[in-house]
Amino acid sequence: MASFVALLRAVNVGGTGKLPMSELKLICEQLGFASVRTYIASGNVVFESRKSEAAIKAALEKRLASRVGKPVGVLVRTAAEMAQVLADNPFPEAAPNRVMAVFLDRAPPAEALAGIRGLQDEEIRLGKREICVHYPDGMGKSKLVIPASKAGTARNMNTVAVLARMAGERE
Repeated sequence: MASFVALLRAVNVGGTGKLPMSELKLICEQLGFASVRTYIASGNVVFESRKSEAAIKAALEKRLASRVGKPVGVLVRTAAEMAQVLADNPFPEAAPNRVMAVFLDRAPPAEALAGIRGLQDEEIRLGKREICVHYPDGMGKSKLVIPASKAGTARNMNTVAVLARMAGERE
């Protein structure tokens, strides 16, 4: 069985998409995933499965939509891919809580940086299936809008590191 990380989009943020992590764990177990563990209340789950990334994504999205009553985006990475996102951090000298990886289903489009607005001191780099952003003054003060990131979900490098470690423990 392979280790995976699933990142849920827009769960338990801003009063939308309430989903207790104990329920997310149960849903994953009901879908046949093994060694299921969640991390913080923002929709991060690590597990083992024999299914493909696409099958995991489809199963979770279907089950979550029926539970929450609306679509919930799910981004899936293998343990190795999550570790690679951490290793490829284009801003290794920056505070890890000020560097966000926006996880996407596929590679960012070539024009991903063309439509950005509100850029101030932030730095942006495109990854394999991520957009990495360094927010030197913190994300809360930023006015940055990256249209290409709309379908993704962001995690800071502290969270990426924990999830990579958790997923790697089983491999």
